[in-house]
Amino acid sequence: MAIVVAVLGVGLAWWFNLGLFAGRAYTMEDLGMERKRSDMDFNENGRDDYEDFLLGARKDAENFPKYDGSYVQGGYPDEDIGVCTDVIWRAFREAGYDLKAMVDADIAKNPVEYGIETPDPNIDFRRVKNLQKFFEKYATKLGNDWQENPEEWQPGDIMVSNNGGHIGVVSDRRNKNGRPYIIHNAGQPKREEDYLKRGKVTGHYRFDASKIDAKMLKKWGE
Repeated sequence: MAIVVAVLGVGLAWWFNLGLFAGRAYTMEDLGMERKRSDMDFNENGRDDYEDFLLGARKDAENFPKYDGSYVQGGYPDEDIGVCTDVIWRAFREAGYDLKAMVDADIAKNPVEYGIETPDPNIDFRRVKNLQKFFEKYATKLGNDWQENPEEWQPGDIMVSNNGGHIGVVSDRRNKNGRPYIIHNAGQPKREEDYLKRGKVTGHYRFDASKIDAKMLKKWGE
């Protein structure tokens, strides 16, 4: 009996850790927090960039692509497969940015900064370390500890965790304590979840195109 109870306890802990029994999700407004809006609407669709980043990431989460990081000729995997980095370029696509083209162009100009000898556009934009280097250069760097300033964690922000091993997008949903949910793909059952209760953040960024040379911004489809 004791063994059964122990096994059941481990099983329940695993399910809770995955967030399948998570409590109610709150909005920033529910918790009295101010939600920031971007001055940029890059694709001129009537939504600001931060909202588009959020919605693009959420579309990927709701599509629930199979976790598969296989090398793809041409770079882009089919919509029904993906890994954590695919959440990011799909989020940017929703706002009208071609993140792959932007990363590829920067790597081509500055391969040493990325630690790359021979650039490979088929895969470089799907590596967390390259995306983090890109955001270190061109995005606003923010605090890694959500508890120090919960309101600083805004929807559409980019989060890197596990010493550059994982990446995701900050959600507009939170737990009751104000901890922001993360939209990400590690093959888990829920792609928008209270991830920060277990993931160690090693990077937090906000992409503000108004602070970047317009020459480096690439439009999706061009």
